[in-house]
Amino acid sequence: MKYRRDASEVSACLKYMIFGFNVLFWLLGLGILTVGVWAWSEKDTFNNLSKVANVALDPAFILICIGTVTFIIGFTGCVGALRENTCLLATYAIFLSILLLFEMTAGILGFIFKDWIKSQATIGFQTFIIHYREDPDQQNLIDWIQEDWLQCCGIEGPKDWDRNNYFNCSSRDVGSREACGVPFSCCKRKPNEIIKNKQCGYDVRKPGF
Repeated sequence: MKYRRDASEVSACLKYMIFGFNVLFWLLGLGILTVGVWAWSEKDTFNNLSKVANVALDPAFILICIGTVTFIIGFTGCVGALRENTCLLATYAIFLSILLLFEMTAGILGFIFKDWIKSQATIGFQTFIIHYREDPDQQNLIDWIQEDWLQCCGIEGPKDWDRNNYFNCSSRDVGSREACGVPFSCCKRKPNEIIKNKQCGYDVRKPGF
């Protein structure tokens, strides 16, 4: 006797393909969230009000937000596909639609307000410079931007480092060895240089250097 397949039944191949994809998505979100929480706890953010005030610029907080969103989307897709739960699958579809709409909106607004975004990015980068020695995550991020991504020194030039209390030329009076210098990430690596010289930026902005 032949049985007619229910039209509402989900294809087994499609079901497990969605399930497998979202398991990876869910684990990725969990990993990012774990790293973000660990980085935040290491910096003891909640006991330092000055860090909480600049939380939006904290790379660890950004990782927590990205990890949370990825975790939720992956979880709803994973469980929804496995259990064939229409409510969770609908939630999953809504999340993906919102994410797609957000990306499209961000792209359009980025094109229209590119000058404003550039100025805000400049302000954000300068804020990173001010807190360079106070937050290891921001320090590593700005070193990566200067050394590997933009290959620059500051936003407008090396003088941007006057904004930092350690690199300001007047800091020589309080005994800062980095006064009138720049971070090592501003220096160009020599072709035969194996180990990065961490002191290569010392005194480079000093008059007559």
